[in-house]
Amino acid sequence: MLIQSDLSTEQLWRAELKLLAEQGIDTDDLSKRVEAALAVGTLDEREVEDLWAELESCAGLSSQSREPSDLAGILQRRPKNRPLPPWRLGSDELYDRIYGAWLGRCCGCTLGKPVEGWPRQKIEAYLRSAGSYPLSSYFPVRQPFLEGLELKRPYPETTLGNVRYMTRDDDIDYTILNLQIIKMYGAGFTSDQLATSVITSLPFNLVYTAEAIAYRNVINGMHPPRTASFHNPFQEWIGAQIRADLWGYVNPGRPEKAAEMAWRDASYSHTRNGIYGEMWAAACIAAAFVTDNPREIVLAGLEQIPDSSRLAEAVRLGLEWVEELREWEAVWDKIQTVYGSYSPLHVIPNTCLIVMGLVLGKGDLGTSICTTVMGGNDTDCTGATVGSIVGAMRGSQSLAEEWTGPLQDRVKSLVSGFQDGRISDLARETAVLAEREA
Repeated sequence: MLIQSDLSTEQLWRAELKLLAEQGIDTDDLSKRVEAALAVGTLDEREVEDLWAELESCAGLSSQSREPSDLAGILQRRPKNRPLPPWRLGSDELYDRIYGAWLGRCCGCTLGKPVEGWPRQKIEAYLRSAGSYPLSSYFPVRQPFLEGLELKRPYPETTLGNVRYMTRDDDIDYTILNLQIIKMYGAGFTSDQLATSVITSLPFNLVYTAEAIAYRNVINGMHPPRTASFHNPFQEWIGAQIRADLWGYVNPGRPEKAAEMAWRDASYSHTRNGIYGEMWAAACIAAAFVTDNPREIVLAGLEQIPDSSRLAEAVRLGLEWVEELREWEAVWDKIQTVYGSYSPLHVIPNTCLIVMGLVLGKGDLGTSICTTVMGGNDTDCTGATVGSIVGAMRGSQSLAEEWTGPLQDRVKSLVSGFQDGRISDLARETAVLAEREA
């Protein structure tokens, strides 16, 4: 029996039409076909699959020349890489930097979790009602909540004065799972091995959007890269980017290798800009071990993705806006003007927010993650990525106790063996792998 997504065909078709429009496809005729099919009320399986095939054929033809999903095509369309400073970290310093990256990721994820998916305006309204705008710490709990401004659960575990550990979150589950994958299969792991590890390690009801579709496709007998494109309108959303960090951690100073590992990971569930988002983030993290200049880190990531892609254009614009405007609110306005029509879960606007927080934060963990999270959208994901990069830049000993202390070096996860573990243990295991892969 085929395992189905929990979304209706109507919801998936409408999301697919939005994906095509974002890719520059004229969807007027397709939209009419979809509406006509939906008006029928009951379609047989063949009719549904025929319309899916038509929708996916358009996705397959759109912008392939400038936005390929295959690794060879991506490598051909990258800009020329500039040399980075050589990696010269000793074992102790490497561990400290990797531990800092793990801690920064947990801090940023914890900060963004109670307002995940909120727009900037709602976040600002909540913070002002709590007397805490602009954000400079974990979110305070305002009691009683105002109507429409209730923090998302599990807010008691992710708010000021209540943080005792990194609570379970898919952003951290994937980082831990990827650590286990590279321990099991080595640096040469395949997309098939990774996909199999996901479905044997994480329950279906706790994976989301593109990952949920890919999970279903794997169970139904498909293999990457088909698992990423079949009936998957979320293939350019942020889900792959949140899985990038471990590939950067084990490749300090080697952004190209980090991006290649990220491609193998992303391509089982994402295409095009969804893949580039993970490659960019992994490369940025790898670069953060050898340079503490946020702009140079952003550019190091940019050099690993097609220069002609929408994500590359968005990152370049983000850098321009930051350098020109210098105030995050003004930069946010630009991001909203150009990319506000995208889903708040799409990788492009969220990457712009990461660039904004990272560059304006100037290497300070609190400023970087707070600036990013105040921008809204997928706040636990963007906060985690920025925290990871800053942590790799600075190392654990340079991160403020007000952020790292409440975690008490603890992390909870769904991954077997890590239901309640130590962040420092994860960092030590990662450092061993990083030295092995050097």
